[in-house]
Amino acid sequence: MRVSPTGQSAVRGAGSQALRHAAAMGRRILITGGSRGIGAAISRRFAELGDHVAVNYAVRRDAAEALVAELPGEGHVAVAGDLRDPAAVQTMVDQAAGALGGIDVLVNNAGVFFAHHVTEVSYEEWQQAWADTLGTNLIGAANATYCAVRHMPTDGSARIVNVGSRGAFRGEPKAPAYGASKAALAAFGQSMAKELGSLGIGVATVAPGFVETEMAAGYLDGPEGAARKAESPFNRVATPEEVAEAVVYLASPGAQWASGSILDLNGASYLRM
Repeated sequence: MRVSPTGQSAVRGAGSQALRHAAAMGRRILITGGSRGIGAAISRRFAELGDHVAVNYAVRRDAAEALVAELPGEGHVAVAGDLRDPAAVQTMVDQAAGALGGIDVLVNNAGVFFAHHVTEVSYEEWQQAWADTLGTNLIGAANATYCAVRHMPTDGSARIVNVGSRGAFRGEPKAPAYGASKAALAAFGQSMAKELGSLGIGVATVAPGFVETEMAAGYLDGPEGAARKAESPFNRVATPEEVAEAVVYLASPGAQWASGSILDLNGASYLRM
């Protein structure tokens, strides 16, 4: 385990030169749920910057391997692991660290969304939605964090970025497990920021609104799409690339002081104090 009390002196002694060196060498990035949508955009952006990317997937092996093959640069890898399975998470993180030679940045991006209206679904469906949603969005992210920290350097360059949601703050009445999981993910990120800061590991969360992914295309093209876009004064929703840029910033060497923050990224579609 690379995180140890001896590493704390390295954190205090790490200067901007060490951080620039780490960035110049190409960082080692693990992205959960990295094979499509927002995750694929994040994977591409890090690779464009010269970083080495491990793309995690649960079942879509072909999509993950196709993405890895098209990423610019070299040293990229696809790693399987269902985040609902703690043993699979540990194996996946260890495989990513072994292939990359360590982990500099963990992006907890994997997430699921199930509509489960409390007055309309069966009790069995209700319980399954909560188990699957929390297992992936929250507990899976927590387990990935636990495992990844043990492969991270303590020179001040390591980062963890959680992909949350505006649903954490505005409520998700049609998918309460999703809203609750994202609210808990934000709180978890702030807890880890306090815990890991002494080891030089910055932790932050980005909270997007609706994003124009392939999965959302049918919805946005339907009758409710115009209303969803109109929630923002820009009359549109985010692109995956915009979310990727925010993640890359929060993972950057210059963003250490953003640790503990939650970056709203919803085009003013939902404002909170």
